[in-house]
Amino acid sequence: MTDFARDARTTGPGWGWTLAYGIVSVLIGILAFAAPFPATLAATMIVGFFFLAGGIASLIAAFRGRNGRGYAALFGLLSVLAGGYMVLMPVGGALSLTLMLIIWLGARGIMELFIGFRFKRLRMPMLLLGVLNIVLAILLYTTVPWSALTLPGYILGASFLFGGIVAIMGALSDRREQAA
Repeated sequence: MTDFARDARTTGPGWGWTLAYGIVSVLIGILAFAAPFPATLAATMIVGFFFLAGGIASLIAAFRGRNGRGYAALFGLLSVLAGGYMVLMPVGGALSLTLMLIIWLGARGIMELFIGFRFKRLRMPMLLLGVLNIVLAILLYTTVPWSALTLPGYILGASFLFGGIVAIMGALSDRREQAA
């Protein structure tokens, strides 16, 4: 097998998509920093719409399906209620979203630490990103409920910004390896 074939298999032509994802992520991060309150409310409403859509689909499945109808109906009802609350009461939903964000950032940070310790490529950026996300989760937890309306916007901004930077670094590394 040639060196090019080996490199193409390990890096692949998808580095451009990773670069695009990184750039978009950085831009989202900057926007969230510039307007943390609207970013928090927008995130709350978007999550609410996803809950609503999933709940409606689950309710349809409950009434049209044969198996698991009780579960699908209960799950659908809970999802519609939670989603409706987040859409109609985004400030109250922001507190709920803040609690979910704490869990998400903590889990993401743990996974990034695991990957950083396990792999050599981009080890330090992944470890730093993992630590950052865990610190952000702890910071958010210690400031609830006062910060629920702005800090999630800052947290999302930091996570998207630094996640985008790491993605850009990875894409450029893949590009260099593919060109060599």
